[in-house]
Amino acid sequence: MSDSDLESFRAETRAWLEANCPPEMREPVRDEDDIYWGGRNATFKNDAQKAWFEAARDKGYTVPAWPKEYGGAGLSPAQAKVLREEMSAIGARPPLSSFGIWMLGPALLHFGTEGQKQRFLNEIARGEIRWCQGYSEPGSGSDLVSLQTFGEDKGDHWVVNGQKVWTSYADKADWIFCLVRTDKDDKYRGITFMLYDMASEGVSTKPILLISGNSPFCETFFDDVTVPKSYGDDVPAYVGEINRGWDVAKYLLGHEREMISGADGGDRTSAIGAALARANGEIDPVLRAELAQFDVDALAYAAMGEKFLDEIKVGKAHPAQPNMMKYAGTELNKRRHELMMAAGGSHALEWDSEETSGGKPSRNWLRTKANSIEGGTSEVMLNVISKRILELPGA
Repeated sequence: MSDSDLESFRAETRAWLEANCPPEMREPVRDEDDIYWGGRNATFKNDAQKAWFEAARDKGYTVPAWPKEYGGAGLSPAQAKVLREEMSAIGARPPLSSFGIWMLGPALLHFGTEGQKQRFLNEIARGEIRWCQGYSEPGSGSDLVSLQTFGEDKGDHWVVNGQKVWTSYADKADWIFCLVRTDKDDKYRGITFMLYDMASEGVSTKPILLISGNSPFCETFFDDVTVPKSYGDDVPAYVGEINRGWDVAKYLLGHEREMISGADGGDRTSAIGAALARANGEIDPVLRAELAQFDVDALAYAAMGEKFLDEIKVGKAHPAQPNMMKYAGTELNKRRHELMMAAGGSHALEWDSEETSGGKPSRNWLRTKANSIEGGTSEVMLNVISKRILELPGA
C-alpha cells in the first residue's frame, strides 16, 4: 500500500471514528462496567457502549487484523497501525475486550482447523462467547509443564479431573481453553490443549479475594467433566495435536505476555495528568523529576512496542521479545500507580469515599502488585531474557 493510499485510509478512519465512536466511549475507563467483554450473559452499561460495540463489530473492528471470513476487517499491518493510532488520538475505548481476541484467537489462527476458525473466531469477533484460560495449578505456576489436571481417554471423549488456580473471570466465562495432561509418562508431550464449555457438569469456580478488595481471579475445579473429542465436522475439541498441547501453550503465552505488558504501562498522559490533578499542582521537585522520567520511559516503551510489531511483520522478531515486553510493561505500570499514589498524598489512601469512587487509586495500586506475577513472574522473564537474548550462562 502506497503512502497516499495509507493517508486516504487514515482520513476515512478518522471520519468513521467521528461518526461511530460516541463521546462517552472516549472517556477513560473508570470501573469494570466500562469494559465490554461480550459473552452469552453480557449486558451493556449504556446505549453508548452498545452503539460503539455494534458499529465496530459490523465494521470488523473488534478484530481489525483478522481475515474477513473470521469476523475481522482484513486490514494490513500498516492499516491496523493507523487504526490504533487514530483510536488512541481520540482516547477511544476498545469496543470489545476478550481473552479470545488476545490469546486464543492467535493460537487458533496458527494451529486451528478451518472448522474451528469458522466457528470460534467468528463467535469471538461478534462478542458471542467469553473465554477464560485454564493454565496455572496449585504447585504448577512458573513450572507450568508440571501440571496434573488429567483427562482419562474414554474413546470418543475424555473425563477430566483436577484444579486450576488464578483463572481470570472463570466465574463469568462461557468456555475455557485448558491445558490437560493426557499422558502421564511424557512431561512435555503428554499435554492436550482442550476447549470446553464452563457450563459442563462437574465444572465449578470459587472467586479469590485479593488485598485490593476485589479480584478477577478464581479457583476452578473439574470433577469428572466429560469433554467430547469433537464438536462436529472439522471442529475437534482440542487445538493442534493430542499430547502436543504444549506447543500451542507456548505460542499462546507469548500473546498473553504481550497483553499483560500493555496493562496501561504506556498510558503516559492519563498517568501524569491524574497525578497532577490529585496534587492540585503542588508537586515537589523530586516527584516532578520522577514523573518526567516516567514520561521518558513510557515513550521508550511505546517505541519498543512499535519496533517489535514491525519486526513481526517482516519475520525478524525474536521469540523472547514478548518476555521483554511483559517485564518492561508490568514494571512500568507498577511505577505509574506508585507515582499516582505519591502525587495524591493522603487523599490517595482513601478507600470508599465518594471522592475516589471513580478511580479508586488505592485499590488500583494494590491490584498492580499482581502484574509482575501473573503470566510469568518478572524473575522468570529476566531469566529468559538473560539466557535467550543476552546469551548469558545459566546458573
